[in-house]
Amino acid sequence: MMDLLDQAGHSWTYYAPDGGDIWTAPNAIDHLRNGPDWVHVVVPQSRVLEDIANDRLADVTWIMPDAEQSDHARINDGSGPSWVASIVNAVGASRYWKDSAIFITWDDWGGWYDHVAPPIHSVYESGFRVPLIVVSPYAKKAYVSHATHLFGSLLKFIEETYGLPSLGYEDARSDDLADCFDFMKVGTPFSPVAAPLDADYFIRRGRTKPPEGPDDD
Repeated sequence: MMDLLDQAGHSWTYYAPDGGDIWTAPNAIDHLRNGPDWVHVVVPQSRVLEDIANDRLADVTWIMPDAEQSDHARINDGSGPSWVASIVNAVGASRYWKDSAIFITWDDWGGWYDHVAPPIHSVYESGFRVPLIVVSPYAKKAYVSHATHLFGSLLKFIEETYGLPSLGYEDARSDDLADCFDFMKVGTPFSPVAAPLDADYFIRRGRTKPPEGPDDD
């Protein structure tokens, strides 16, 4: 996806707590890790809050938490919801809000039972469902989607938004999350999300705390 964005002239940034962590996706792709595009991998992840405030947000942005913000059992410190709220509030207070779509999701289902069997496409089939929260001035208010979305749906949304070709894998069989939006309505004004910790807290912590990836392996 990063290559497709480059080819189409669109900017991207990947914010992560550590450039060498297993969850820093560009680190697994040789020409990204060892090529000029590595400049788009920004450490620590709290830099996103400063970039939003200074009008430096890229067209497409990936943001990873650190261990304490990650919601992973045993290693989180409860600051995850505030971390997410700080990013949403920063975008909401910026010039970016009017045409933004923020997708908040998790890589794990939290260990709870799921009564819906996952679809099987291949030997690498889907697993338990994970949450997805869509935040946008055009997101349907208080809407619960009953469509089958995949992680590839996030890629499909990017492809359709920027007129990119398909990667031909998970995105090709995924929907584009269209049911979550109403682009015919006037954009909804932003309402700040209340949280005990604000952006300044995470910016200060990012400058002083050693990086630690979000996984507990």
